[in-house]
Amino acid sequence: MPRLAWQKSSYSNAGANCLNVAVASDGTVRLRDSDDPQAILSTTRQGLAGLVAALKGRRGPACAA
Repeated sequence: MPRLAWQKSSYSNAGANCLNVAVASDGTVRLRDSDDPQAILSTTRQGLAGLVAALKGRRGPACAA
């Protein structure tokens, strides 16, 4: 498995509890918590957009009804 280039999410603050984001070679988006880097969530770009929209309290094309 190729090594992922993890980046700190722009939604994370300056503290130690951060959300890390990487894009795999197959285009899937990977998310992990800096406190538990072995637990990785995989999704699509559309899925991530839907999650962010839902967390912001909005619904749109990325959010299925």
